Amino acid sequence: MNIKNVAVLGTGTIGHGIAQLCAQKGYNVNMFGRSDASLDRGFNSIKNNLEDLVNEKVIDENEAKEIVSRIKGFKTIKENIQDADIVIEAIAEDINIKQKVYKEMDEICDRNVILASTTSGLSPTDIALHTKNPERIVVAHFWNPPQLIPLVEIVPGEKTSSETMDIITKFIEKLGKVPVRMEKECLGFIGNRLQLALLREALYIVEKGWAKIEEVDKAVEYGFGRRLPITGPIKSADMGGLDIFYNISEYLFEDLCDSKEPSYLMKEKVEKNELGIKSKKGFYEWDDDIIERTKNRRNEVLKYFICRDREDQ
Repeated sequence: MNIKNVAVLGTGTIGHGIAQLCAQKGYNVNMFGRSDASLDRGFNSIKNNLEDLVNEKVIDENEAKEIVSRIKGFKTIKENIQDADIVIEAIAEDINIKQKVYKEMDEICDRNVILASTTSGLSPTDIALHTKNPERIVVAHFWNPPQLIPLVEIVPGEKTSSETMDIITKFIEKLGKVPVRMEKECLGFIGNRLQLALLREALYIVEKGWAKIEEVDKAVEYGFGRRLPITGPIKSADMGGLDIFYNISEYLFEDLCDSKEPSYLMKEKVEKNELGIKSKKGFYEWDDDIIERTKNRRNEVLKYFICRDREDQ
């Protein structure tokens, strides 16, 4: 399939990042926002991201202007998707909203147009429930920030066709990202299942009084977190020796947290509206300077890996 025109639904962090990414790769992009304010916010975020790339000499000012010129904003879904070869949806994580939107898109778009959701955990089968062409509906879960993190999880629904899987996989590769294909859907996909399993055990260690929050984070940041960009958990076990990991599993698995409920520490924070950086307080205290420094440091590391990945290709 010759994809030239991409429609993105949503102007938030994921939406504007995907629109920018597609435009950088030469695609014509339509970006949907529900209001002038949301579109302005999306375009301003894209321009700020591109300004950073100009300052770092990744692109020049003319390239930045050309990238922005490839993106058009629309305030209705119908206008936004009518000429699309592929649609990437990045709207609210609400299954009822998504089902309504996909039913509308399914009625407007030709049958060969791929409809992909960036949901981080909702079922693609459920998303496609009220459509007549569920075979062209798939999850393409971009990780945030999408312009910096390579991973995109490709997740089929029960009726997603193998052709749809192949097309979206090749498209993600053309964006310069790393598609990870699942054989079938499950709650949370791969990344969030692993991420939440780690978070559960991290909070459990704090709950038991074995270590303070800062020390738990440092154990990851300065320990196995340094290895993970090179070797994932299964490859790390191979390198360390499966006999050793098996022996550790025999005594440690029984002692690991197996709670089916969210951590009470996290529950208390949410009930107090201490939500992290969005409320300036969570497990840590956050002010604007700390937030900016932390994000900048994270982005510097992510950009380092992008450059290293390019050298490896």
